[in-house]
Amino acid sequence: MTVSVIEQAKIQAQVLVPLVKALQAELGEARANALVRRALGDLYRRFGEEFWKAKNESDLGKAVSSAFRTYARDDALAYDVIEQTHDAFAFDVKRCAYAEFYKALGEPELGFLLVCTADFATAEGFGPDIKLTRTQTIMQGASHCDFRYRRDGGGSR
Repeated sequence: MTVSVIEQAKIQAQVLVPLVKALQAELGEARANALVRRALGDLYRRFGEEFWKAKNESDLGKAVSSAFRTYARDDALAYDVIEQTHDAFAFDVKRCAYAEFYKALGEPELGFLLVCTADFATAEGFGPDIKLTRTQTIMQGASHCDFRYRRDGGGSR
């Protein structure tokens, strides 16, 4: 049995939260956060590349929908699909256990840094023609997260 992504995030937080706080104390918040974003960005970009290659799917809607079912496992996310086509996948997350977890820790800003910023790096790994737009997150206090994945130019991969 594999560990769900939400459980992985909770396990990782036990190490990453104190580590990031120590880095912030030593380097300053802006410098530490930039370092964490860069390091984790490279990791999540590779995850995105590996996922896209493994899926071998030209339909963006199907591929991203499949990815988010993985992130939603164990009731981690409740979301409404707004649009699903060959060149787009748009959805709104209405409930997020990742945000609930980090808020319960009293660390929503670290939750945003460690969880939410990964979305953009992962999308970059899907390829240069795939773009993610998101204007708000539950982690930052919004009522929902608005994910909009689109393929530029509408061409297939």
